[in-house]
Amino acid sequence: MALMITDECINCDVCEPECPNDAIYLGEAYYEIDPHKCTECVGHFDEPQCVQICPVACIPVNPEFVENRETLMQKYLRLQAEKGL
Repeated sequence: MALMITDECINCDVCEPECPNDAIYLGEAYYEIDPHKCTECVGHFDEPQCVQICPVACIPVNPEFVENRETLMQKYLRLQAEKGL
């Protein structure tokens, strides 16, 4: 399951630097999450860092990208390989 940022986002800028996969970026109106890069921090942390730090709790699971932990780990490994790590 990738995460998503809802329109309740206040653009406080705290989530973007916390993302270890660089999946969070500033969209037209508010921050967004690239579901192809989001691993819910699997491979990096025990819990999604953006969810932990968000002051308005506007980062739910994206229902269009339902993935289990194994799939998220495979995505993490692919992203690391693409970075050359």
